[in-house]
Amino acid sequence: VMILGIDLVHRQTTFSEDTGIGLLFAGMLALGVILISRTASYTGSLTSILFGDVLGVTDGDIVVMGVVLAVAALASVLLYRPFLVLAFNEQKARLLGLRPALAHWVLLALITAVIVGSFQTVGTLLVFGLLVGPPATAALLVRRLPIMMLTAAAIGVLSVVTGLVLSYHLDTAGSATIALVPIVLFFVVLTVRNLLERSDRRAPSPAT
Repeated sequence: VMILGIDLVHRQTTFSEDTGIGLLFAGMLALGVILISRTASYTGSLTSILFGDVLGVTDGDIVVMGVVLAVAALASVLLYRPFLVLAFNEQKARLLGLRPALAHWVLLALITAVIVGSFQTVGTLLVFGLLVGPPATAALLVRRLPIMMLTAAAIGVLSVVTGLVLSYHLDTAGSATIALVPIVLFFVVLTVRNLLERSDRRAPSPAT
């Protein structure tokens, strides 16, 4: 339903996919809360869905996340060129015969699978911190897309490990701490980069 709704908003209006994702995410989340509120275990179920339970991850959850990881990695390698061209110019992708419509659907399906696979770990509200934070930070550090993708993956792993360690020592919520780390890291990298750029501009040019 999310995939169909996002595609409908993107193709039938002038809004971007981000708008569709935001609208459908809020709407489906609200619908989920309404449905869960009809059950006896309302509070516990709602907390688990919204914020996850990283310490309650089972072997089955790990298998699911492993399968999602493998599928996403394989699709990223096999469809790298269509994804790349689609991100910049859908018309050009169509002229090159890269089947942008198929790539578009596959990309949305992968995003959906990643979100669903992360429910148990960080929940629906916090998963976007891990989806947006690492790529945004990687974009500040590198320019080449393949290296950016690898850097984002490494930052994601680092964020999870760091979040778990911090939550253990600070006695904070594990899922929320994990989701907060990449956001904090983004602003740290952004601040350092801006300071370095200002320092370079103020540095006197070498005498010729």
